Amino acid sequence: MTPDGTAWTVGSAKSADGTAIAYETAGEGPPIILVGGAFNDRSTTRPLAAALAADFTTYGYDRRGRGGSGDTAPYAVQREIEDVAALIETAGGTAYVYGLSSGAILAAYAAAEGLPIAGLALFEPPFQVGPEGGTKAELSERLTELVSAGHRGDAVELFLTDAVGVPAEAVAGMRGMPEWSWMEGLAHTLAYDTTVSGDGALPAARLATIATPTVVVDSTGSPRWLRAAATATAAAIPGATHRSLPGGFHEVPPEDLAPALRADLLG
Repeated sequence: MTPDGTAWTVGSAKSADGTAIAYETAGEGPPIILVGGAFNDRSTTRPLAAALAADFTTYGYDRRGRGGSGDTAPYAVQREIEDVAALIETAGGTAYVYGLSSGAILAAYAAAEGLPIAGLALFEPPFQVGPEGGTKAELSERLTELVSAGHRGDAVELFLTDAVGVPAEAVAGMRGMPEWSWMEGLAHTLAYDTTVSGDGALPAARLATIATPTVVVDSTGSPRWLRAAATATAAAIPGATHRSLPGGFHEVPPEDLAPALRADLLG
């Protein structure tokens, strides 16, 4: 049990390729799978899971290559979709799914494949729909080269500047902060996130196949390109709702996000 009183149960699901996917669950109600983005594992999605636990049985998990999960080579986006499928099966065969950033893209692709998803919530999938932002197609290869050469800090810096849009001078200041070493520990997974994003183009045809009730959320404090991506994503998914919530850069506080997700997913 954590200091906020939430009781967590830890488990492991086996994906289609045999990879073990570590998860933690808490709460009561219909299951919801929380799919994190870059620099996320189940510890970073835990505050939102705790805020949702009064109405959902929450499943936060370590995407492959992170935390307690395995990492079977070679990497493929399809394997991560299969990881979501394994968690849904573990949760009882159907579940709600929430995805953040690259995790939102994964969640959308899982829904597009017809996985048994009762409702879908996507937070700022990082598609490039204008001249600003978005992922560069060659970024994944450059990140892999840096990590392979042992330059994990440089890989983190490259991702933050080129994929997230953090100014170089701000990244320089971050290098001395306590969380920098934690980000370096996840540097090998940044190429996974950029592979999920691909060339950054909005996959309108793929999104148009989603039949799951969907809400797409953005933060009023996010950069213009991320908010535009959320608007375009909602427009591409039949019947999707678009909601903007007060928040900061690529985040909305869990105490504000959770009630909105409850309302949109459970009615």
